[in-house]
Amino acid sequence: MNITVIGPGAMGMLFGGLLSQNNSVTLIGRDPVKMEHIREQGLLIRDVDGTENIYHPDAVTSSKNIPVQDLVIVFVKSADTQTALSAHSGIIGENTILMTLQNGAGHEPDLLQFVRPGQAAVGVTMQGSYILSDRAVCHSGGGDSFIGAVEGDPSRFAAIAAALTESGLPCHLSDSVRQMVWNKLMINASSSVLSGILQVAQGYVIKDASAWKLAQALIRELCAVATADGYSFDPDAQIDRLYHHLEAAPGGFTSIYADLKNGRRTEVDYINGFVVRTGKKYDIPTPTHELIVDLVHAMENR
Repeated sequence: MNITVIGPGAMGMLFGGLLSQNNSVTLIGRDPVKMEHIREQGLLIRDVDGTENIYHPDAVTSSKNIPVQDLVIVFVKSADTQTALSAHSGIIGENTILMTLQNGAGHEPDLLQFVRPGQAAVGVTMQGSYILSDRAVCHSGGGDSFIGAVEGDPSRFAAIAAALTESGLPCHLSDSVRQMVWNKLMINASSSVLSGILQVAQGYVIKDASAWKLAQALIRELCAVATADGYSFDPDAQIDRLYHHLEAAPGGFTSIYADLKNGRRTEVDYINGFVVRTGKKYDIPTPTHELIVDLVHAMENR
């Protein structure tokens, strides 16, 4: 399969490297030095046990010489999706599958500017990865990925799920991927964003009474919006789930933490902002999420 990964960050490098074992893979990034290092020295993936392997996807900054692809995976920051796809639209043909495994939710309109609904796949992944250098990542945690169709039967993506699974990235087709997206938002839109604003490890959220009060308010608003959207969640059960998640992994740091620490734009508009937009659609108030979005943007603008 001919595959291009747009956005060679931690997750893009992990997926691109592993997929290159059995497929023709190209990474497209904006940093020419980084792309040159990957192209000439290979992409190193270190597992948590210290095992290291080097993979050899192609790595370029321009899609000018890349033919139409079978699969294009988007791993850029959510706010950069339209710009990135516009710059590389020449590799997307009438049979190309365009897939997002990005953080947050609400990416469908971005994808549908470039492909028909039947060509668009939305997914979630439980894989973990962080950057070690411009050509190396640590595969920090395994886990399944799930992909579904923006419209219609997801079985058309069976070959993609198989390619990911064969490469060591277990993947399953799902008829309820939107519910999985809402489920993943429960953590991303509560403790993850609060740890970013407070610049603390996620475990602090359950240690501090004020932070925990905010987290619970975010969960309750999110559950009300998700339920209005047709995906029922019990807020008390989700709050309990969040508490046990943070209790089990108190030292975790998230991408939104790193973005705010390093003065980068975050994906808050596709996380808490998605909750706000969907809430307005169903006339569900989301004042705590609105506050979070404004706080994060104020921090980005410093």
